[in-house]
Amino acid sequence: MSIALVNLLGIILPVVVLETQGTEFLIDKKPTFLLGASYYAGLGASDEFIDKDLKELKEKGFNWIRVWATWGAFNNNVSAFDDEGKAREPYLTKLKKLCEKANELGMIVDVTLSRGNGVVGSGSLPSAESHINAVTVLATELKPYRNVYIDLANERNIQDRRHVGFDELAILRDRIKSIDPQRLVTASQGGDISEEELKKYLEIVKVDFITPHRPRHEGSPQQTIDKTKEYFSMMQKIGRIVPLHYQEPFRRGYGSWEPTADDFLIDLKNAKENGASGWCFHNGDTRGKEDGRPRRSFDMRKEEGRLFDQLDNEEKKVINQAKSVIID
Repeated sequence: MSIALVNLLGIILPVVVLETQGTEFLIDKKPTFLLGASYYAGLGASDEFIDKDLKELKEKGFNWIRVWATWGAFNNNVSAFDDEGKAREPYLTKLKKLCEKANELGMIVDVTLSRGNGVVGSGSLPSAESHINAVTVLATELKPYRNVYIDLANERNIQDRRHVGFDELAILRDRIKSIDPQRLVTASQGGDISEEELKKYLEIVKVDFITPHRPRHEGSPQQTIDKTKEYFSMMQKIGRIVPLHYQEPFRRGYGSWEPTADDFLIDLKNAKENGASGWCFHNGDTRGKEDGRPRRSFDMRKEEGRLFDQLDNEEKKVINQAKSVIID
């Protein structure tokens, strides 16, 4: 890779490179399990908050974050794109700066796009044309950052404004690869992926890895064992095997089930031990409250606090113990 990363001070930085090999992710050629955290509204957080959060995550053994390039929640639009998919400042610059900060720490950044559905996190890409424009900007502007992968469309299978068909995903993927052939690309699915859908992800869209968002109910952590094995069995049958990345599992504040720290850690353990290559400590707003507080990664403006300020005791246990679960 001949691309150099030069920071805002004109200093040339070592470039962290994310790749895949078989079922594994590689960071600088070393097989690495991706242990990450949702950081959705990261483009709305201050530099001070980002510096503290990333440093603390790194110290706890976390090596990636998931940030949305099309995020708007609680009357605060921090999307890096306007409705035409053109760059929207200062947020595109903030995205690049966030990728740079992560690179300095040896961390990976998931940059996610969504057309949104008019509720929390609603995206700002209302059309296929705007979506293509956005991926073109991302592929071009993020080219120096090799610690980044792109999720073309969050939960692309949901039958509302978020829906993006497989053929359209292939067009978006091809646009990125035409600009940056080595950029890793995925497209996430809400719920488990069927064999028919998996075949389309692998053969039509040609994703570099799969990102199913498992159902959020009390039995989910134990089901992760069989579901993980099932994905690899299906991929073997299809004839193409790629990494399995649990990019958005269950979270607290979502519904009637409030997972404990043990639930998170069991899910992580079951994912790692059965062949998954990545897992996310997912977090977000509190749906049962009108103001959504604590909003966690969904809103990290000064008045709300940084991510670590908003986590509850169970979530802090997860952060503190997750590293020990994945150490062989």
